[in-house]
Amino acid sequence: MKSILNIYMFLLAMLIGMEISAGAFVAPVIFFPQNLIGDGVLTHFQSGQMMSAIFVKLNYVLIAVSVLAFLYETINFFKNKIENFNIRFSTFMLASINLALALLFIFYFTSYILEAQKLGEIATIQSSEFNQIHKASEWSMKIMMIAQTILFFIRFPKNKSNY
Repeated sequence: MKSILNIYMFLLAMLIGMEISAGAFVAPVIFFPQNLIGDGVLTHFQSGQMMSAIFVKLNYVLIAVSVLAFLYETINFFKNKIENFNIRFSTFMLASINLALALLFIFYFTSYILEAQKLGEIATIQSSEFNQIHKASEWSMKIMMIAQTILFFIRFPKNKSNY
C-alpha cells in the first residue's frame, strides 16, 4: 500500500505543478506574445485557441489523477480502520470535490470553450456569456488546485523520528 501511496502522491504533486505551470507560466506567454517577439504575431483569439489545446492535453492527466485519487481515498475510507476517521473523511471529501470539479472543468467548461471557439472570435472575446463561463472555469480550477494541495499535505507522510 505504501508504494501505491507514493505513486499517488507523485501524480498528485505532478498534477498540481502542471496546473500552476499552465496558469502562471504558459498562459502569460501565450496571451502576451508581443512582450517577447513584437506586435502582430497572434491575435487574442489565436492565443486562446493555443491555450485551449494545452488544456485539452492537461485534461487527460487531470481526469486520470482525479479518478485515481477518488478511488484511493474511497478504498481508504471504507477499508482503513486504523487511520483516524476525521482524516479519512476529509481526504475522501477532498478527493470527491476534486473529481466533481475535474468533471465539471473537462465536460462543461472546456467543452463550452471549444464549441465557442468553433463559432469564431465573435462567440468568445466579444461575448459576455463566454467571459462569465471562462471566469467560472478559472475559479473552478483554483478551487480544485486548493483541494488538491490540501489533500496532498494531509496525505504527505509524517516523519515519526525525533530530532
